[in-house]
Amino acid sequence: MRKCVFLLALAAAALPQASASAMVNVADRKTISLNGKWRVIVDPYENGFYDFRMQEDKNGYFRDAKPQDKSDRVEYDFDTSAQLDVPGDWNSQRESLFFYEGTVWYRKTFDYAVKPAMRVYLYFGAANYEAIVYLNGEKLGKHEGGFTPFAFEITGKVKETGNSVVVKVDNKRHVEAVPTLNTDWFNYGGLTRDVSLVELPGTFVEDYFVQLKKGSADTVAGWVKLNGARPRQKVSVRIPEAGVSAAITTDDNGYAEFSMPARLTLWSPGNPKLYEVAIAAETDTVRDRIGFRTIEVKGTEILLNGKPIFLRGVSIHEEAPFRGGRAFSDEDARVLLGWAKEMGCNFVRLAHYPHNENMLREADRMGLLVWSESPIYWMIQWQSPETYANAAAQVTESIGRDKNRAAIILWSVANETPINDSRNEFLRKLAAHVRALDPTRLVTAAMMHHEVAGEGQNRVAVIDDPFGADVDVLGCNEYIGWYDGLPEKIDRSQWKSVYNKPLIMSEFGADALFGLHGDALTRWSEEYQENVFQHQVAMLNKIPFLRGTAPWVLMDFRSPRRALTGIQDFFNRKGLVDLRGNRKKAFYVMQEFYRDKATKD
Repeated sequence: MRKCVFLLALAAAALPQASASAMVNVADRKTISLNGKWRVIVDPYENGFYDFRMQEDKNGYFRDAKPQDKSDRVEYDFDTSAQLDVPGDWNSQRESLFFYEGTVWYRKTFDYAVKPAMRVYLYFGAANYEAIVYLNGEKLGKHEGGFTPFAFEITGKVKETGNSVVVKVDNKRHVEAVPTLNTDWFNYGGLTRDVSLVELPGTFVEDYFVQLKKGSADTVAGWVKLNGARPRQKVSVRIPEAGVSAAITTDDNGYAEFSMPARLTLWSPGNPKLYEVAIAAETDTVRDRIGFRTIEVKGTEILLNGKPIFLRGVSIHEEAPFRGGRAFSDEDARVLLGWAKEMGCNFVRLAHYPHNENMLREADRMGLLVWSESPIYWMIQWQSPETYANAAAQVTESIGRDKNRAAIILWSVANETPINDSRNEFLRKLAAHVRALDPTRLVTAAMMHHEVAGEGQNRVAVIDDPFGADVDVLGCNEYIGWYDGLPEKIDRSQWKSVYNKPLIMSEFGADALFGLHGDALTRWSEEYQENVFQHQVAMLNKIPFLRGTAPWVLMDFRSPRRALTGIQDFFNRKGLVDLRGNRKKAFYVMQEFYRDKATKD
């Protein structure tokens, strides 16, 4: 367990000036929201950051300067600039920024009543992609990665009146970044999740891990980490409803492990039981709603609470229903996951990056198992130590935030990556890192297959990616009937795996524009998509080691790759539901498929 906390801290420090605190469960803390209208300056040449010699300008926009007299030259003014909503992406809020990739400066002013003996942090749910944060002209630090939280302590820096927080947000794509240059989703830029001030006591419960001990259904185990000037304290971990508690004393690093027997109602999709857990130190108490369940594999079976389960799922992008843009709210989560439940899902694949915390909390409440994914997508600079450090830090921050969510059963470390030696080494190292951080869950990746000839006209799809040896559950993306032949080819396809492991078919599908109709072979029509899914479910039912499906995708989502006018209009149209919530014909094919599967569980 101690190794886990060390790795969390190490990865947080891997990027320059990364977050000062793990800051888990902000929802249970005293917070002051900084959401709302922020002043913004669009800066495509980064004149607010670099001088004309491309040196960092000491008088950049971060100073939020005002002319001191009529002769003073200040070539920007946040007070008269335009505004954008936070949380939110800039691309969907202003037509002129639809395809913009570059720097936008955000500015918010606020007053704050400084409280004696308290600490205060400036917390960001996420900013895509690189954020440099300043308070009252002083740089607090930098964060890289568009989908994980970060925070900076501002105790002693914040004033009672007239504070100015300025954030340089840059969503430019880079070959060495994670993800890299080419993706099939929209590169929404901005402060895309909540921003708040978080008030904490001088020594506070910074982090904790409370789950069932691996291999046990009746022992809760984990650790607690304090942050502050009094690291050695007595701490209790209590589950009042279950009548159990553990008493521990943290060490000089504020760390202690615990283990306690507990007879609990196990969390499951049919009964998503959550317990209030209280972690009380001498100087701080934090509460969380946590479910307890076991997850393991045995041969080709996935066992939830010791029983085989078929994962009736769907893949989801973090696209906001109805309004479009980056999803972030409780309501977004309820709508998206509600559609999945309506289809008959007990499982969702949250692709291709860590989704907002509301999605995970709502999945806990609704009883939806979760595949959570890192943004290691397609091509990455596999031989670059800096790229690996970036990937490991993002994975660490994702696991750090969500490790107490019962819904998550799978950490996915990659999607559709090419097979080569450097990639294999990169992913194996990352999979080991994930297991060191969280030994209680399963590791997977969405991999590819290759095809060989079978008897007659039949084709055999073979899963033998060498990285399959390093995961617990195989994931495979296939588009037979759309990118690979016509729907009839699906009937001639058989599946083979060299691994005695369970398979989740993590992607399959076809594009359809809602309301466009034709016969079953008319591309882009609802009937073509329906035809593909009808053939797919017949094929999937014949795969003996298949233990889950997550068709691509729940809802249409924006993608710059999708340029077909009148059909795509920069949307990937593989959704089973369109942006307005209209169900396509294929939605009902999956609903019937899952209804049948549910009767056999």
